[in-house]
Amino acid sequence: MLSRTADHLYWMARYTERAENTARMLNVNYETGLLPQSASVSQHGWQGVLTLSELMPAYTEKHGDITPEGVMSFMVLDEENPSSIVSCLRAARENARAVRGTLTTEIWETLNQTWLEMARMRRASDLLDDCGDFFEWVKFRSHLSRGVTSGTMLQDDAFHFIRLGTFLERADNTARLLDVKFHALQNDFYGTAKKDRDTEYDFYHWAAILRSVSAFEVYRKVYRDVIKPERVAELLMLRLEMPRSLHHSVDAVLQNLRAVGADLNGDAMRHCGRMRAELRFGTIEEILATGLHAFLTQFLDRANTLGALIGRDFLIPVTD
Repeated sequence: MLSRTADHLYWMARYTERAENTARMLNVNYETGLLPQSASVSQHGWQGVLTLSELMPAYTEKHGDITPEGVMSFMVLDEENPSSIVSCLRAARENARAVRGTLTTEIWETLNQTWLEMARMRRASDLLDDCGDFFEWVKFRSHLSRGVTSGTMLQDDAFHFIRLGTFLERADNTARLLDVKFHALQNDFYGTAKKDRDTEYDFYHWAAILRSVSAFEVYRKVYRDVIKPERVAELLMLRLEMPRSLHHSVDAVLQNLRAVGADLNGDAMRHCGRMRAELRFGTIEEILATGLHAFLTQFLDRANTLGALIGRDFLIPVTD
């Protein structure tokens, strides 16, 4: 396969997944914002959304003070923000258009229709009046895209490059979500010591985090207990059977690297194999003892390195 074609397929999948992840992150903040809380706590929550995407400088330069309305507009509708939902859906559609002949008709029509509906909703000028419905629509369109891809596409190299993009983006987002949210919820900006905080208040925040990755029901099924931070971390990091966990995502990246014929002794395979080994054989007690933030920061650095290695080996044309 031409590296140019692989590149378009890979980034088509990454942008589709990123749009969904952004919608999930905004939705969890929108829902937790409805809970009784001080203005400073609310601002920290919205600041976390920008921190998660490393967009704080770009936002403050354009909007100044952090407000729910400003962050929503910036992360949903701003075409100058490459990580906004509208930018991601447009980029996914443009990458798909560039390799139209490689995709099935159903995949192209799904992505194209998503962009056309997004453009129509933007013209209606009331896109953010009902945020919850809009975020559900973004998630549904992403689910539909993945389902159509799995159900209609020949499972050849093109299919595996799409899966590579999907799972690498998902691993990156889950790690960022965990890092930002755990840091925020463990900090003292709630105004009271942790032992004095309202248990019910904490429950709704942890539940919202689980729902942001469709893991609330899964948590109940696996642990059958009250929501505990260390178990949330274990579920979203180490459980292979959890579709959005770090372990599941890295394992899927490794399988798809094998499928596209990556050199078993090459840098990308070795790097990805080490990442999976740490998640497969690690325990949450060891990770928490050495520091969750340190582990996740290192994981994100390794995920970025893995993306660069995949790009070097498969996506960037080799020139003499």
